[in-house]
This record gives sequence, structure tokens and C-alpha cells, in this order.
Amino acid sequence: MKKIVCLDGYTLNPGDNPWDPISSLGDLVIYDRSTGGIDEVIERAKLASILLTNKTPISREVIDATPDLECIAVLATGYNVVDTSYAREKGIPVVNVPVYGTNTVAEMVFALIFQLVRNVSQNSTDVRDNMGWTKNSDWTYWLTPQIELAGKTIGIIGFGNIGQRVGELGTAFRMNVVAHDNYAKSLPDYQHEMVGLQELFERSDIVSLHCPALPDTINLMDRYRFDQMKDTAYLINTSRGQLVVEADLASALNQGIIAGAGLDTLQQEPPAANNPLLTAKNCFITPHVAWATLDARRRIMEMVAANIRSCLEGNPVNVVN
Repeated sequence: MKKIVCLDGYTLNPGDNPWDPISSLGDLVIYDRSTGGIDEVIERAKLASILLTNKTPISREVIDATPDLECIAVLATGYNVVDTSYAREKGIPVVNVPVYGTNTVAEMVFALIFQLVRNVSQNSTDVRDNMGWTKNSDWTYWLTPQIELAGKTIGIIGFGNIGQRVGELGTAFRMNVVAHDNYAKSLPDYQHEMVGLQELFERSDIVSLHCPALPDTINLMDRYRFDQMKDTAYLINTSRGQLVVEADLASALNQGIIAGAGLDTLQQEPPAANNPLLTAKNCFITPHVAWATLDARRRIMEMVAANIRSCLEGNPVNVVN
């Protein structure tokens, strides 16, 4: 049987998502994490025919130290942790999971939006922990402005599968949808407008990012862009932390240049304790969980198994190199 080594499997299966679809394909060895540096990675990977990774880097040194390597399977969509060019030189396909979380991530976008516009958590905490309702003179009160989505404009930067699903959900809430994408190949049939970036920033009540980290999108959201937004607008990022200049966003929030932000991803994960966004005003941060529903993780498991099977059969699919 082929030896399959997973270098960092814990986030895909912390105990609720069995490895059975993959273990049935070979001799599977799973490491929860590989954080001991390149020597540890090489030691764990050296006998593998199939190497699985999520965030653990697979460099040319690792590839050279793994003579039986036939395939590198990424447990995610992003594959920047793998030296894909060198793997291609060595005739090793790198395969990823291109579409597994469209609904999951789009739903998280609206979870963050609703936190910002209705602030469920703060109001609930005040009722339960501070006895705020019990002490109140009136039958109702609210700690922050309560904002209706209907009639508001959501601007979507990156109009692929997830961005389009966000737009579809926006229309269900009777929002106006504007979008920007330099590479979109197909467009949905619900009502939306494709606009330039400046117009999107100027018109949007909510800006939602759905871009990969490319040379023209890294640090896209800087002070210049925040100055173009309404002072009542919110930023949502469930895409890549590299899209946002974090010091500029923190400054924009603290100075009231924009009204708030909902972030599921940061430039460094886990973040440093001195990250300015951790103390910025009206900034809600979740620990990169938009992808992590059990439904989505089960899809990843099945799709990784299918990718491995295709490699073993000599006809790899979802090849990124």
C-alpha cells in the first residue's frame, strides 16, 4: 500500500470528521501539527508517496528529501505553502480543493454583517451578564444603532463563486449589489452592477472582500481606500488577511473614518498580541472559522480522497501546477 502522510490534520479533523475516505486508499499516518521546523517535516515526510498539507510549507528541500513522492494534496483551496514550480519540475502534481465552502463562507459573511448592524452579542451579554434589561425603565432598549439591510448597498470585490453567493444572499435581503472583478468569467442572473473600484467604495454601505492574495490585491485596503468609503460603512473580510493594511484599518476604525469591520482572517495567524486590530473600535474578529462547518470539512475530506484516488490512478484532477 502507498504511504500517505498528513502533516497537519487537526483543523480538518479535530475529532468529528473521520479520515476513513483517505485511510482506505493507503497506509495513512496523521500528524495533528508539524511546527518543529523543516527537519521535522522532512523526517515525517521522507517515506511518503502521497503528502497532505494544509498550512505546513512544502519546500524544494522537503520535495528533494522525499524520493517516493507521487503527489502533494493540499487540504484547502489555497496552495501557496507548496513550491508548485519545483514540484512541476520534478513531475509531481499538486492538487487542491477548489470549491467546497461557497455556502459556508457566504453565510459567515452575513453572520459578521448582522453582528455589526444588529450587535446581537453585546445586547445579549448586557441582558444576561449585566442584568441590563432587568434594570431598564423601558420595555426595550439597544446599546448600538439597529440598522436594516434592505435598501443598503453591498459592494463585493472578487466576484467568483463565493462573491456571487454573497450577492445572491444580499438580494434576498433586498440589498443593492455592486461588484468588481477583473477576472470574472461568468456572472449570475440576479440583479447586480459591475462597477469600478472607486465607485464601489463610494456607494457601498458594506464592502465584502473575496479575492485571492495577488500582486494587485495585496494591501488593497489601505488608508486611501478607507478614505473613499462612507463613514457609516463596514468592511468584511473572509478572504485573505494580506488584502488589508492592518494599521490603516485600525486607524480608520479608531478615527471614525469607517464605522466598523468584521474580519475572519488576518495577515498573521494566530495574530501577535500587539496587533492593532485586537483593540480597534467596533472591530469583530473571528479565528478563521468561515470555512470550518462540519458540512464543509466533510466535503474537503471526500474531495481530498477523490484527488488522491485520481493521482493513484494516473489521471490527477484539480492540479494547480
